Amino acid sequence: MNGIQIVADQGEWRGGFEERVLAGYRAAGCSEPLARALLGRAVEGIDGWTVARDGSGWIAVGVTEVNGSTVGRIHDLTVPRARAWAERWCAEQGAQRVEVRLTGGAGAFADYPVRGQIRMRAAAEQPELPPGLTVRRLTEEEYPGWYAAEEAANIADIVRAGAMTPEQAKEKSDQDFARYLPQGYLTPGHAFYVMEAGGQAVGTGWVNHGFLPGVTFGFSLEVYKEHRGRGYGRAAMAVGEWATRQGGDEAMMFNVFGGNDVAMSLYDSTGFAVLDEYRSIGL
Repeated sequence: MNGIQIVADQGEWRGGFEERVLAGYRAAGCSEPLARALLGRAVEGIDGWTVARDGSGWIAVGVTEVNGSTVGRIHDLTVPRARAWAERWCAEQGAQRVEVRLTGGAGAFADYPVRGQIRMRAAAEQPELPPGLTVRRLTEEEYPGWYAAEEAANIADIVRAGAMTPEQAKEKSDQDFARYLPQGYLTPGHAFYVMEAGGQAVGTGWVNHGFLPGVTFGFSLEVYKEHRGRGYGRAAMAVGEWATRQGGDEAMMFNVFGGNDVAMSLYDSTGFAVLDEYRSIGL
């Protein structure tokens, strides 16, 4: 595409980019402290991005190594017709796939498959557990079995999302668990729950209080396969809200992998809006 020029000075672009990111989070209902915390995550590594313009708008791209693969990222694109240029630039850097993070709709990337979403909702001020459901803490003795099952499910979710091989998914999962649970069961700020009904365990929950300002992150709200289809999925969301308020936070946030249409439908019906969406294609 003619007329696109890489710029050496990011100053003019950067201020506008950060304000657009903030505006997207504010529009999604984030508090100012939360919006700024999310901005900080969105601009990680920004000094290493390549910025270009064509006279009518901006393009920002970069590459990174993820589990042995070179991944291109389109960080900003205010000129939709410049997408091909951004993809070509990533390919020229050796990228095997290109990813985008989107707030407020797919826009020019509607044909990119969804690989994951961050969803969020304010928790009810006084959430109540569903009738017939009780919640207790996971015991330290139960933790190893829970961990093994949780990691296996996480790897399966990553593979189903379609962006990684099973080997890459295993490596990513190992890294994620090591980062988020460096002290295992005793990692500060993390709580593990067992949901029970009729004297039987029907699922588990894992949350991180204070993950971001005013936010509890639900790493896992799992209903066991043999108990699905009985309304426990919706009940698990209520447990997540209850746990959020137990931890002193105001909103609950979690990730859902692409390809999990059943979960996405549940989250739509329970009011958990998409905050960020991650899409990618192979190159």
